[in-house]
This record gives sequence, structure tokens and C-alpha cells, in this order.
Amino acid sequence: MDITAAHTTDAFAPEFRLAVIIGSTREGRFGPTVAGWFTDQARQHGDVEIDVIDVAGADLPDRQPAFGSEPTAALLALAERVAAADAYVVVTPEYNHSFPAALKHFIDLHGEEWRAKAVGFVSYGGISGGLRAVEQLRPVFAELHCVTIRDGVSFHNGWAHFGEDGAANDPNGAAGAAKTMLGQLGWWARTLRAGRSELPYTG
Repeated sequence: MDITAAHTTDAFAPEFRLAVIIGSTREGRFGPTVAGWFTDQARQHGDVEIDVIDVAGADLPDRQPAFGSEPTAALLALAERVAAADAYVVVTPEYNHSFPAALKHFIDLHGEEWRAKAVGFVSYGGISGGLRAVEQLRPVFAELHCVTIRDGVSFHNGWAHFGEDGAANDPNGAAGAAKTMLGQLGWWARTLRAGRSELPYTG
């Protein structure tokens, strides 16, 4: 089944479909707090349809399926959600100079669904703010024929930037970074969607 062909829309519609991917599966993780804040920012952008995909809650196989094997119903449903998005924002921590293994497994379970789409990043961590994880993710998505957005959002010593209610302690500064990224992401999402509509991507 060609999942990517199953999702069509007006290529020039103002709204674009965004999948926010929570990449951490760690016990006691901080990712949902960061993702919740960013999702609120995206909703305020006003032209985004949002689907939050939590890797920790996804029913992923323990191993990479063999080439040519039939996907499980759960994996097929997840692939449909990945394919439906015009763009993605990956919310990731930094582990040992890179990103979580579970996130890599999630990415690798899909292929054609990612192609010719835009990807932005929201990262958090210690003094690096997760930026080294983002730099490791960029070549992964380049290999999948994605366009990664230059500007992102990063939280250095991330847990110090949020209150117990999940709100950012510096709402203006963080919101400004999110607005910049969402503007760039929206432009690429619509432009790439129009390109795919006019001529199927075969790279």
C-alpha cells in the first residue's frame, strides 16, 4: 500500500498538518512538559493542524521488521499518521552527545512517509540545551530526503525554564524562538506540499 498517496489536500491551503514527536521514553522524562508548551505555541500560530505522536506510547515492534514483511495493524496506523503530516517537530533531549535510541528506532520504522517534508527541532538538556542531539538528527533526516529548519528552540538546563504548571518562566523569549521556527516551518511545509502535488517526489 502506498501510504503517502492516500493523503491529498489543497496544495495551497493556508493550514498545514504538523506532527509533534516526543522522542524521550525515559522514566520521569521531561519531554511531555516541553512538548506541551510547544504544542500550545503552535496552536496560537493559527494555521496548524496538530497531531502529537509520543514515542513512549507508540506500539512499536521490539525489532526492525524484515524487508517485505507485512506491518502490524499498530505500525500501519502509526505510519498513516506520519504520512498525513506536512511537517514535523521533533522534541528531543540529549543523551551522551546524541538523541535517544527509541527515537532513532521510531524514525527508522518509516521511510517513504518522511520524504520531501519539513522537520523542525525543539531540544532540551544541560548546558548544551540538547543542540548536539539536534546536530546528530539533521543528517538522519537528510538521508530521508527531508528539509530541516535552520532555526529551532532549545532549553539549556531545561527543567529550570518551566514552572510546575508547565508554563515557561520566560514566555516572551521562548515564544519568540518558537514563532520564528513555526514561520519557517510553515513556509517549507506549504512549498514542499505544493511541489509534491505538482510532481511526485522520486528522489
